[in-house]
Amino acid sequence: MQSFRTELENPVVEKDIISLEKKIREFRDGTIHDEKFRSLRLARGIYGQRQPGVQMVRIKLPFGKVTFKQLLRIADVSDEYASRNLHLTTRQDIQIHYVSLDRTPQLWADLQKDDVTIREACGNTVRNITASPTAGIDPKEPFDVSPYAQAAFEYLLRNPVNQDMPRKFKIGFSASDEDTAFSFAHDLGLIPKINANGERGFKVTLGGGLGAQPILGTVVEDFLPEDQLIPYIESTIRVFDRYGERTNRNKARFKYVVQKFGMEEVLRLMKVERTANKVKSYKINTDTIPAPAIPAEREFDEITISNPLGYEQWLATNVFEQKQKGYYGVYIKVQTGDIPTEKARKMIALLEPLAGDEIRVTQNQGLLLKYIRKEAFPTLYNGLAELGMASPGFDSVADVTTCPGTDTCNLGISNSMTFARVLEDLIANEYADLIYNRDIKIKISGCMNSCGQHSMAPIGFHGSSLKAGAKVLPSMQVMLGGGIVGDGIGRAGERVIKIPAKRATQVLRDILDDYQANSVENELFNNYYDRQGKDYFYQMLKPLADLTTLTDEDFVDWGHVESYEKAIGVGECAGVVIDLVATLLYECDEKLEWANESFAAGVWADAIYHSYNVFINAAKALLLDKGVNASTQIGIIKEFDAQYVSAGEFALNSSFNDLITQINQNEPSEEFATLYMASAADFLEGVKAKRETILQS
Repeated sequence: MQSFRTELENPVVEKDIISLEKKIREFRDGTIHDEKFRSLRLARGIYGQRQPGVQMVRIKLPFGKVTFKQLLRIADVSDEYASRNLHLTTRQDIQIHYVSLDRTPQLWADLQKDDVTIREACGNTVRNITASPTAGIDPKEPFDVSPYAQAAFEYLLRNPVNQDMPRKFKIGFSASDEDTAFSFAHDLGLIPKINANGERGFKVTLGGGLGAQPILGTVVEDFLPEDQLIPYIESTIRVFDRYGERTNRNKARFKYVVQKFGMEEVLRLMKVERTANKVKSYKINTDTIPAPAIPAEREFDEITISNPLGYEQWLATNVFEQKQKGYYGVYIKVQTGDIPTEKARKMIALLEPLAGDEIRVTQNQGLLLKYIRKEAFPTLYNGLAELGMASPGFDSVADVTTCPGTDTCNLGISNSMTFARVLEDLIANEYADLIYNRDIKIKISGCMNSCGQHSMAPIGFHGSSLKAGAKVLPSMQVMLGGGIVGDGIGRAGERVIKIPAKRATQVLRDILDDYQANSVENELFNNYYDRQGKDYFYQMLKPLADLTTLTDEDFVDWGHVESYEKAIGVGECAGVVIDLVATLLYECDEKLEWANESFAAGVWADAIYHSYNVFINAAKALLLDKGVNASTQIGIIKEFDAQYVSAGEFALNSSFNDLITQINQNEPSEEFATLYMASAADFLEGVKAKRETILQS
């Protein structure tokens, strides 16, 4: 691979990129193990695709915010390094596909020229922090949560507490009690509140998560003062890092820590960690997200609307008045979240004289434009219509959310992208009036892992497979009744029935027909579902699950012509567990170097946490020599005491537990950092000496 050249002004990012290039060289040379390298690249937003030899790169956009210039930069990068397409995700990121691994350092450097990062977009890290796209312009918001989401992003980026957690950790900020960011579906969800004294704070939900087993978060704080937001987040992550499962990936999310210990104990452990936090109070700078540049007011020539009926529908479903009087937000419905780069450039050229210089990616894979004057509507509509981007019915039944499924994802079981397009066409042709229905949402995932958020929808589908004799056919699991209740409360959809994938269109017809025929006036879909009950829908859809009536078509997945073959690769969305002794000791040297760098910079808390990880990795390395594979950090501590210290095989002046857990019993001062780092370095030398003795015996 060729060495890349950079002219970046940020030395921290430049060092990151140079390090990535070095690691790629070591991987190509065979001097760094594949599993270690996989973990490293995932934490840099580089994800192996279903197609061998190419990567998906996830671009991290905090709370979905992107300027015109940044979007053009991302389009340029996709043209140069990827497939000339931008894919919007349900976590408000942008993904590009078919990237060569060797070119990722230069790709990152090019993105960074406009302050766009891929750092910690994948892997066992805090993922992109999401927020309601309307934050800042929402008439119902107590205050704008955008600066708070930005502060959390900045505080956690490169923070040692979240570089190698048991699995991913997700944070979401809703703009109001309507909870459009799904606070209850996050490890940590936040809803803005103002108390009786006029002070800002947040309602907090904890322990939520989607995946194969969706668990709804619990409201644990009715009012967390704004200056306690960052300390609270850090304490939560510290507990997850120490107590989270690291062997069984299916049980490695924070929700299972809550399930194992109980919420009361988890909250107690979080309070214990507060002593070691980098900060005890954190003042949020609410001016970090200023209002975007707004075009000057101008006169518009009278123009003829290209599609008068479409224009009226668009106004009714895609446009709303902001809290800033005289300005409007406009949603763009983006089918399957895909925007070709050529179209993205034309869109920006259209928007520059008409809208504020800030776009938000939405959780249903669309876009939100801001600060548009009413006089600009006809020009904007005609321009969007020419680009095929003026479809009405944003966030309605006709706006289907989907993950990439088997198009590019290793974990995909059945196709979701083509299926989503088919459903949107079905609704447009057979249920056109439902573009006004924003109660019913349809969400699809290509597997059970819920990247398409299927369990949070009134009507959800996830990819699966069925066996019919000796043959396997693609299928869809139908889930009903999920969605938002409000103010931190949500619903997880129930699994109703599994049917062949090609029959899923009839599933939707049957459900919508029955709802239109049998719901009472103004009855919301989930109320109708509750009234009828799960078995009602099971019996309704049961004939479609009959495998004795299969045709050849049922063995062909959506978007394919060949017969279905179930093929699932190794999932990378949550990283991997690394157990190699040599790799662990290599990491210890690296983390000790990071500790020294943090100490030299005067960041005592980071130096201490890097040192803590030296203790953990070194102890784990020796335990592996005895065939002991503890699944949590706290388990490693206990096992090392039992296997080595108590057994007299490793000399310490105290128990290992007492030595290492000083981290949450001391303030992160320079004095304690000095002592703790020295202890970690001594411990690592002792482990290396013990390891050498074992190898020579």
